[in-house]
Amino acid sequence: MTSTPHEPLIRRVLGTNFFELKLSRLAFEEGDHTSTCKVIVLEGDNAVEVDGKGVGVVDAIYSGLLDRYAREYQSLKTIQLTGFDVGAEFETKKAQAGVDAIGRVTLDVTNSEGKHFSFSDKSRSVTISIARAVIAMVQYFVNAERAFLTLHNARRDALARGREDLVSRYTAEMAEVVESTSYAEVIANIRKELG
Repeated sequence: MTSTPHEPLIRRVLGTNFFELKLSRLAFEEGDHTSTCKVIVLEGDNAVEVDGKGVGVVDAIYSGLLDRYAREYQSLKTIQLTGFDVGAEFETKKAQAGVDAIGRVTLDVTNSEGKHFSFSDKSRSVTISIARAVIAMVQYFVNAERAFLTLHNARRDALARGREDLVSRYTAEMAEVVESTSYAEVIANIRKELG
């Protein structure tokens, strides 16, 4: 179960500009103190190779995705992992030993405002589920930031055209979406402007 408040609003605001990320391929190596991964992510129809390095699979995948997306989406740099849970659904096992059961991975994070979000995935590969949960988290926060900026631009346009009805609507929607974003300088400046 993924807990992503305001996602319907974010999807509606972005429409066809919703940034879809999907895991295509994952290669992973672990050494004594370092994990490396090569992730191929589909950005819509475009395949992008992401390399990551860290102290485990979560750290390696997140580091690689952060290197790829945090330059443009600064709010990703302020997300903090607060929980990581792996469980098994043993009723799904096919073999006697049960090691083929579906594994469920849950990542809990907080944004810079202290709001809590959970991202989950389940499959017969815990590593794949970890990758998909991290990708879902990155996709969510990227889209939340993009939706906030889209609403800000729409509000600015409505102000210039004297459309107070739209200004009110966009302001209310920005107040909702900002709960799902994380602190970034660009968002802080817009908040000051609205203040």
